[in-house]
Amino acid sequence: MALLDRTRTHRTRETRRAPGGTGTGSDTGTGTGLSFGLGLGIALAVVATVVWSGSFVTSRALHDSVPPVQQAFWRWIVALAALAPFAARAAWRQRHVLRRHFRFLLLASLLGVAAYNTLVNQAAVSTSAGTMGMIMAASPVLMAVYERAGGVRLGARRIAGMLIACAGVLLLMGDGRLSLDFGAGDLWMAGAAACFASYSALLRHKPREIDGLAFLFTAFALGTAMLLPAYVWSVTAQGAFDPAPATVGPLLYVGVFSSALAFFAWNKAIALIGAARAGAVYYLQPVCVAVLSYAVLGEPTTPVQLLCMVLILGGVVLGAGVRGR
Repeated sequence: MALLDRTRTHRTRETRRAPGGTGTGSDTGTGTGLSFGLGLGIALAVVATVVWSGSFVTSRALHDSVPPVQQAFWRWIVALAALAPFAARAAWRQRHVLRRHFRFLLLASLLGVAAYNTLVNQAAVSTSAGTMGMIMAASPVLMAVYERAGGVRLGARRIAGMLIACAGVLLLMGDGRLSLDFGAGDLWMAGAAACFASYSALLRHKPREIDGLAFLFTAFALGTAMLLPAYVWSVTAQGAFDPAPATVGPLLYVGVFSSALAFFAWNKAIALIGAARAGAVYYLQPVCVAVLSYAVLGEPTTPVQLLCMVLILGGVVLGAGVRGR
């Protein structure tokens, strides 16, 4: 019996060491799965960042034709209509679960839906799209602070990447100088960045029993309901906007792509790689906004801005890169 036991033990060890053995194959599969999840998470964060960059340009383009609150309200109405065929049934099935976590949903809706986009639109009244993207790029710093406060170890590489990217953002805002001289629009945008960072950090605590699409649909619905009183006031005091192609087209873009598609991609990215690493990818936004604002609005890009973009991209690669194995 002792001999049989030693034989079984020897065979088990050989199986674990063998290239095709169960032990090694399982470890390899786990490592491959982790690498795939990291790559997919970064890709989804990039998609959300690029699509959201276009929303800054549309907000700036509509600043003199559609009041900020009306922009936000119709954006989420369009988003709800786009998401309803895929998510309404799931939200109804999970209505009891959603009711149990109503406070969480209410806070997420306030930060990520009602407040964030309205502040962005308000900032666009007096701030260029490029500057908005630059200020918004500071939000990952707060995301990382939230994660560190929650006990997550960021690591020297990721911290260095964030600092490099943040330095590029500050130099970009100061036109080559470290300046914190913000105007009114800059302050509105800083408030939007804080709301978005808080929303992203809050997503890490989303109850797992809530389906992703059900969460988005409910958050969009609650956020739209919060905006309704302000929308009624805006229409009464400022008048309704003219539903022409020049206004409806951008609203359809921000409703379908910047809301339904981008928020789904961002929420999934955070679930896969965390808010800090997704936030590092988010530093790509000022680069994307600068390119789009030049192409669509004619806002110039200076050599100093191009140099700062190199810093931002370098920080993104350093902060969100995959470590070698």
